[in-house]
Amino acid sequence: MTDVVHAGAAPRPVGRYPHARRVGDLLFLSGIGPRDPRTDSVPGNVFDDEGRLVAHDIAAQTRAVFANVRAVLEASGARWEDLVDVTVYLTDMAGDFARYNAVWAEAFPDPATAPCRTTLGITALPTPIAIELKCVAAAPRAQA
Repeated sequence: MTDVVHAGAAPRPVGRYPHARRVGDLLFLSGIGPRDPRTDSVPGNVFDDEGRLVAHDIAAQTRAVFANVRAVLEASGARWEDLVDVTVYLTDMAGDFARYNAVWAEAFPDPATAPCRTTLGITALPTPIAIELKCVAAAPRAQA
């Protein structure tokens, strides 16, 4: 049996999928990006006069994606500390890894309690974002 999670405090998915799905005591989050849940804008993106993306702020986007992951976790009855595995997708590994990694260290100051992590450099994401997270959390069902 699986439970589907839709988080009202997180940005709407860009496709036909839920924010998360619980299977047993595990919670699988769909890819979560840094879009603002109220405005759908991407923090730190800079566009030219013709609407082309010319720059981004990976620290701002990393903080925003972490806030969106927290929103999905909370809607699922889980906590930030319940994360066990995170896959991170960066569209500019060479330019963004150090700043993203510094924000990660703020969010997870103790490596002994941080989730496992894999970071991949990719060429693009489906919207003009520079980072996306795919997460798994340990989230036992509440006892009745």
